[in-house]
Amino acid sequence: MSASATSVHPVQTLYLEHHGWLQAWLRRRLDDSQQAADLAHDTFVRLLAGRREHFGDEPRALLTHVAKGLVVDHWRRREVERAYLEALAAMPEAQAPSPETRLALLQTLVQIDTLLAGLAPRTRECFLLAQLDGLTLAQIGERLAMPVITVRRHVHKALVACMACV
Repeated sequence: MSASATSVHPVQTLYLEHHGWLQAWLRRRLDDSQQAADLAHDTFVRLLAGRREHFGDEPRALLTHVAKGLVVDHWRRREVERAYLEALAAMPEAQAPSPETRLALLQTLVQIDTLLAGLAPRTRECFLLAQLDGLTLAQIGERLAMPVITVRRHVHKALVACMACV
């Protein structure tokens, strides 16, 4: 057998040494052992996808950093799902979408929420004022006390980000 066939991937070593600790850390924060197990798994998958060979002198700090990001994403998804389910509950039953459509809509909403969260605050604000409130660039500029050309740049940047997700 060649040396490369018997070598251990660095993530495997990290997993063997720290998975139990990470899962317990997540369980304390989430108060849900199943979700903690899922996010611990996702943390290591993310590290595998990064193709790093060395994880520094403080591997638990790296694991914690990655896991915190996943926990924030989890809470954000739960909040979007909660709001979506509230909107569905307010809908007449005859107009309620099928379970498949509900799932597709929820996934799209989470994607939109993630995209918006990734925008700079001013860019997001300009974009939402234009798209949700229907304000013109001039009205947004007046409301936010910024030149129309700056508003246009912010809206353009948000639109480019949206198109990149399609």
